[in-house]
Amino acid sequence: MCRNIRTLHNFAPPATDDEVRAAALQYVRKVSGTTKPSRANEAVFAQAVDEVTRVTRELLDALVTVAPPKDREIEAARARERSAKRFGTAGGGE
Repeated sequence: MCRNIRTLHNFAPPATDDEVRAAALQYVRKVSGTTKPSRANEAVFAQAVDEVTRVTRELLDALVTVAPPKDREIEAARARERSAKRFGTAGGGE
């Protein structure tokens, strides 16, 4: 359920608003225990996603580091390699 929650700090290019929102959505889904809220909970669910998105963006914008930004392609290749070692396939069995 939390596949989209990934490290978003210190990448070049920086995390997009869509990436931040996807992580927020996955977080709210995990915490609430549901992937799709009932009609009675749609508004509060959407509000939670909006607020987590906003706070996450504020956090990412405020964090300071002296480390050079990570390259997305290199990090993706490393993740594929770890997945291949763990699951025995390049795609991680997805």
